[in-house]
Amino acid sequence: MRVYLGSDHAGFELKNHLVRHLGEQGHEVTDIGPFVYDAADDYPAFCVETARRVAADEGSLGIVIGGSGNGEQIAANKVPGIRAGLGWSVETAQLTRQHNHAQVLGVGARMHSEEQATEIVDAFLATPVDPDERHARRVRQLLDYERTGTPPALPEA
Repeated sequence: MRVYLGSDHAGFELKNHLVRHLGEQGHEVTDIGPFVYDAADDYPAFCVETARRVAADEGSLGIVIGGSGNGEQIAANKVPGIRAGLGWSVETAQLTRQHNHAQVLGVGARMHSEEQATEIVDAFLATPVDPDERHARRVRQLLDYERTGTPPALPEA
């Protein structure tokens, strides 16, 4: 699996750990940065670029890491065609892959131990999308909205 990773200062150490770990697992890993610790850096550049790389590389996945993972996930979701979910447990990481067909996972380095975060990332990468029509239909609705700007119709009351 090709995996792109980006973080900010809060996720710097966890990102470096995951780059090593995923490489040892046999994944083809690209570290988007940062490459040196800078307590004043900003996550958007690293997370948007991670998501851009995933969007341009069909079949790849991405991991964006910060203090909580929230801003990082939001930044990744600004890239057209990307669905990023927040992984705060193994189950949520699996579900965002299965049901939302997410290609990027946001992880909070301050929310988990290194071991927990590694388990969450491993679960995300190991989980295939669920081809069930209901999930595919929902993903198509989001893609259509992104493409056209027309929201899905509300159900009749």
